[in-house]
Formats: sequence, C-alpha cells, structure tokens
Amino acid sequence: MLAICCASAIVVVMDISIVNVALPSIRRDLHASVSGLQWTVDAYTLVLATFLVLAGSAADRLGRRRVFQIGLAAFGVGSLLCGLAPSLPWLIAARALQAVGGTMLNPVAMAIVATTFPHPAERARAIGVFASSTGLALALGPILGGALVDGFGWHSIFWINVPIVAAALVCTALFVPESRAARARRVDPVGQTLMILVLGGVVFSITESRRLGWTSPVILALLAVAALAVLGILAYEPRRVDPLLELRLFRSLPFASAILMALFALCGFGAFLFVTTQYLQEVRGMSALAAGLCLLPVGALVVVLSPFTGRLVGARGPRLPLVVAGGALALGGGASLWLGPATPLPFVLAVYLLFGVFLGTVNPPITNTAVSGMPRSMTGVATSLASAGRQTGTTLGVAVSGTIVGSALPRGGTAFVAAERGVWWLVLGLGLGIVALGLLSTGRWAQRTATGAAAVFEEVERGGSPRTVPVGGRF
Repeated sequence: MLAICCASAIVVVMDISIVNVALPSIRRDLHASVSGLQWTVDAYTLVLATFLVLAGSAADRLGRRRVFQIGLAAFGVGSLLCGLAPSLPWLIAARALQAVGGTMLNPVAMAIVATTFPHPAERARAIGVFASSTGLALALGPILGGALVDGFGWHSIFWINVPIVAAALVCTALFVPESRAARARRVDPVGQTLMILVLGGVVFSITESRRLGWTSPVILALLAVAALAVLGILAYEPRRVDPLLELRLFRSLPFASAILMALFALCGFGAFLFVTTQYLQEVRGMSALAAGLCLLPVGALVVVLSPFTGRLVGARGPRLPLVVAGGALALGGGASLWLGPATPLPFVLAVYLLFGVFLGTVNPPITNTAVSGMPRSMTGVATSLASAGRQTGTTLGVAVSGTIVGSALPRGGTAFVAAERGVWWLVLGLGLGIVALGLLSTGRWAQRTATGAAAVFEEVERGGSPRTVPVGGRF
C-alpha cells in the first residue's frame, strides 16, 4: 500500500521537475515565449494548488480509494495528450488536464498513509518514506527528463507516465483498502471559486506582468479581484459548517507555519529548477542529459537524507531538520550569486549539494507537522492544505523567477547570469524564513496552540460549540 502511494507521488511530483529540463527543447520546437514556458510549468502546478483541497475533502466523503483511482485515470489520459500536443496551447491545456488527475493523487495518498499508520512514531516513519519519494521525484526528474529528451525527444517525458499509471490502477484495485472520514464534508462551490480567483489572479498577474506591465488595466483588475476574493474567503468560509478552507486549522501555529514553510520551500526550489536548467543549457551550452546529470548531487542527497530525517522527526521532533533545511536553502541561494558562465563545474556541483541537503531535510518535518495533533476526520483537509501550500509555492517560484529573468533569457550569457541574481536573493530570503518559522513553530507556546486547535475539532465532532474551547491557553 505504501509503495503504491509513493509511486503515485513520484509520477505527479516528477512532472513538476521533469518538464523543466525539457523547456529549451519545447521553446525551440514549439517557438514558445518565456511566458509560454512559464505557463507550461504553472498550468500544472496552478491547477494542483487550486483543487487539492477540494480533492482531499471529496476523498474523505466519497472514498479515498475511489477518488485515487479516478485521479490515476485522469492523470494518465492527460499525460498521453501532452505527449501528442502539436502546439503550445494544446500542451498547456493537456498539462491542466493532467493536473486535475494529480489533485486526486498526492493529498489522497497522504491521507491513506496517515490513516493506515495511526501510531505517531510509525506514522512519522511512513510519512518520512512518502515525503522522501516526493523529494526524490523533484530531484531526479531533471535527470530522467534529460535522458529522455536527448534520446527520444521532449514528448517522451509525458509518455513514460502512461504504463506507470496503468500498473498503479491495477495494484490500487488489488491492495489499497477503501476508507472515508467518519463525518462527510459538504461541497463548497463558493469557497472553491474564491480560491480559483485568488491563485489564478495572482499567478497570471506575475507571469504576464513583464509583457503587459504592472500598470496595465488587465493586471490591476486581476490583482483587485484577487484581493476581493481574499476578503471574501475571510468573510464567507468561517460561516460555513464545512468550509473548503478550514480556517480554524490555522489556530494551530505549527500547522500554519507548516503551510507557510511548504510555500517558502517549494517556491525556492521551483525557482531553483526553472533558472538552473536554463543556466546549464542556455548559458553553459550543455545537453539536456548533461544538465540533468548536474543535478544528480541533489537526488543523491535526497535518497540518503530523507529516510534519516523521517526517523529523526519521529524520535526528536522537527526543529533541527527545519533549521538545517532553511539554512541550506539560504546558503545555496547565497552561493549561487557567484555562479557565472565560466564558473568551474566542481564549484557549481558543490552549490547544488546545498540544495540537496535542503530538499532531503525539508519535506518530512513539514508534512509531519501539518498532520500532527489533527483528528483523523480532518486528515484529508489538513494534508490537502499542506500539499496546496507546496504547489502554490512551486507556481509562484516559477512565475516570479521567470519574470525576473524573462527579458534576459533570449540573450543568454552574462545578461542571463546578471538577471538571475535577483532570483538567488529571493531564495536566500526564503531559506532564512524557513529557519525563523522552524524555530517559532516548535516551541512550547506553539504546541499549546496545536493542542487547542485539535480540541476545537474534537468538541465540534461531539456536537459542542467551538467557542467554548480554549486555544493556546486562552478563550
């Protein structure tokens, strides 16, 4: 069962990173602009971020195995259509369909893992294995993608998903038990619409700002709609019995910090992947396979560190891994400021080791923090919000980094290197933010807020009023 869930995580998450190494080939073959390349990545991650929470709550209500199987089928069809896409608009549309299936896989798989392993230490180890598979997929995607692009063309990076998904469908029917939440949650179409407006408006504004300009009426209107949608969420969602965005979860400081750290972490790594694959191929003139192999240190460290980190979190808590992860990301961003067209390759690979340490130590503590202390009926929603934070971070990382380097990418060389320094300053700041949140979220006061938040949901499930339950030691 755990192996099937990990396999689904690998194909979904790998499709975030594997496409990055193919972007130069896609740009040449389909005559894509920089914003087109951004949308090739962001159409996938944006749909994932937008619908993950809906998928998680639907799985709690309709059955996790059933939703998981539907997701596998949709992901396989989307992958096949991506491989057959004749133009960039078709590719972007197929990526969105692929992502619709992906929304039903990772958070649902995480919920299956969390409910199958109820003991905290055992669950932490299982989550460590699951999280390591997602981190490994992110890191190894460029390597596999490089080999496929050089050997068979960029279409093959999507075709490879089809037999994997077919095998997973069969194994799911045979080995994964059905499970549901004890209390079904209602559909929230208003909350889902507001969430689409927020994420879609922000990402579109950032991605198209270089082409249209920040003062464009279109950009200003989209930002205004996103701001109004945020206000709508804050006003509407707390009034629902079963909101799409369960804002009461954020009364737990560890949970709220986990969501923010997930966003920071994947924003940094998304920016790193988008810029690095362009740097290696467009600036240093490497092939797709050579560029992917340069990221081998990242994948190797994820393999070594993620299982160990999962055990460490289960035994001693998440503080140390979070500090190490944030520090490594900050150091990686700072060291990348020194990379240029002629930087010796050993130094470049040494810098990438820092990103490997970061990715190998960041996922298990974030995932475990997000679900720890939550009642089992809220597992699907909690894990979906954590996954949504990751995908939102990846989307924003690609959107922001593409905007920063977009004008310099066609010129390449020193112009691109100069532009990408803005990305590395951003990555450095995100790493420091993870360190600060890791320290804040693991203190005694933070744990009291987690206990209080869990008590809120336990009281609600017993039919009481959440207003009578203290949170963080206060009423």
